[in-house]
Amino acid sequence: MSISPSYALLLPRRATPRLLLASLPLLLLAWAAARQLDLHWARWLFQWEGGTWALKRSVLLEGVLHRGGRLLSQVAWAGLLVATLWRWRSPTAAWTRPAARLLLAVFASVACVAALKALTHMDCPWDLAGLGGQRPFIDLFETRPATLGPAACFPAAHAAGGFAWVALYFFFLRVAPRWRYAGLGIGLLAGMVFGLAQQLRGAHFLSHDVASLAVCWGVACAVEACLGRSGSVPTESRA
Repeated sequence: MSISPSYALLLPRRATPRLLLASLPLLLLAWAAARQLDLHWARWLFQWEGGTWALKRSVLLEGVLHRGGRLLSQVAWAGLLVATLWRWRSPTAAWTRPAARLLLAVFASVACVAALKALTHMDCPWDLAGLGGQRPFIDLFETRPATLGPAACFPAAHAAGGFAWVALYFFFLRVAPRWRYAGLGIGLLAGMVFGLAQQLRGAHFLSHDVASLAVCWGVACAVEACLGRSGSVPTESRA
């Protein structure tokens, strides 16, 4: 298997906006559906764990998947940054500009989710009455009483650390198109694993993770649409 240097396959100028318009409504529908399941799913997990979040301090969930997963995402981003800067001026490294867009998309996705967390003021499951906490459930679009104090649990930041890598789809689309769905799968799998780990700990509802995916995919599409000039995508041929 070898990658041909030919550039016969052009990426349409409007392909990315269309991809965004087609996929975001589906993600919004998924988010709306997840909101209807949030309390039912969280209560089932809470009872399954014995009426307490028994896995909250789990070595696997907290130590490996939460702290370790966050570190892995950060190390991957930093490593890609170093590699991109190192090879930026190399005439044989055609992947550096797509990599720069990937770095921007991942960073911007995580930053957007963090900003939304600071604005939405939603509680985590473990803070709510009936789920181990004391606070009443306040919906996203309801006015939050000042007496409850601040909260920052929506969207899910840890899941975003995985979902942000759905931007690998666009990186591979430019560099090695046959791997674009594998790149997308890496981001989806990482986000789902990180998200489920946090749900089992009582840290997030299902809809928090779906919302993070919607933000990350929207940011990835926006970065590609704004910075990915219409141009060549390498074709691959068998040797």
